[in-house]
Amino acid sequence: MITPRSAATPPSSPAVRKAVVPAAGLGTRFLPATKATPKEMLPVVDKPAIQYVVEEAAAAGLDDILMVTGRHKRAIEDHFDHAFELEQALAAKGDTVRLDAVRDPARLADIHHIRQGDPLGLGHAVLCARRHVGDQPFAVLLGDDLIDPRETLLSRMLEVREQHAGSVVALMEVSPEQIHLYGCAAVEPSADAGVVRVTGLVEKPPREHAPSSYAVIGRYVLDPAVFGVLDRTPPGRGGEIQLTDALQELATHDIVHGVVFTGLRYDTGDKADYLRTVVRLACERPDLGPEFIAWLKGFVAALESPGHEDGETLAA
Repeated sequence: MITPRSAATPPSSPAVRKAVVPAAGLGTRFLPATKATPKEMLPVVDKPAIQYVVEEAAAAGLDDILMVTGRHKRAIEDHFDHAFELEQALAAKGDTVRLDAVRDPARLADIHHIRQGDPLGLGHAVLCARRHVGDQPFAVLLGDDLIDPRETLLSRMLEVREQHAGSVVALMEVSPEQIHLYGCAAVEPSADAGVVRVTGLVEKPPREHAPSSYAVIGRYVLDPAVFGVLDRTPPGRGGEIQLTDALQELATHDIVHGVVFTGLRYDTGDKADYLRTVVRLACERPDLGPEFIAWLKGFVAALESPGHEDGETLAA
């Protein structure tokens, strides 16, 4: 049973140092590419998507990261480990740039791995981290949501947790036509700009039943009380244990805040958004952007030309 806590009670909040990254999904939307390659390892320019997530956690000061993986995810473990033969070969060639790039993933944080076993949903994946996390608050970062490295969403969420205790979720305002794709939060204002009090949550509601236009996106800072709630949360939508259902109970009995995010977010779980993400990030790279943008302008101009409509072959 959760003991209700008044918002006026001075919070006693230990620093958050651990992060959990669920990475056990099957990646069915990207088949056949994900038949033998984890979806989290699909490249976004020249780094796998999951590396951006780990870099975000490390930049926010989270130096202990648990990957919750599944079968056929060994490539994730290998990526965040040292590759001694490759490192030796690059060192012998004096290729320091690529050597640093190969070494960087293993140096980002103290990274651990555990297997989820049965794919019983996000709530179950978080519950798998219970022994590692213990009785400390922790962050959860979903690999499908990439937050632009220039944004400070996670750091702001950690500040809100430190100030108020309880749990914190990231929210983004979406159109009514999209709200059924997300968990949706009922909210009320708070005294902090860009921060709301979450009074309830519902997973993927129909448009007409959505309590607001605020969608929960893939960043959470959770109080360890969530484990006790997840332990008794029955399977919900899709026959899975939903983290949203546990957060709904926490919002009823405890303190849950939402940080409203208005910055750059990339959804790499969708094919079209994945392609847009690669193009956007490539354009912003100083080593790739100028040449790539010049080519892209020519490519788009050729697409819009009458000759292309007649089947004319585009220049490579």
